[in-house]
Amino acid sequence: MQASVGDRVLVHGDDVGQAEWRGEIIEVRGPEGGPPYLVRFSDGHESLVCPGPDAVIEPLLAE
Repeated sequence: MQASVGDRVLVHGDDVGQAEWRGEIIEVRGPEGGPPYLVRFSDGHESLVCPGPDAVIEPLLAE
């Protein structure tokens, strides 16, 4: 998995009806775009994330 600053991370809920987590990658700490990523979530908290198989990286669209 590779990501860049500004990309979005989406983590699907483990259980039916559980909300997804969405956040913006604000720092890439792994080599060559790999995890871990420092992510800022919509509620404002920041966390170091090592995405698992239930996560998707949405690239920042260049305008």
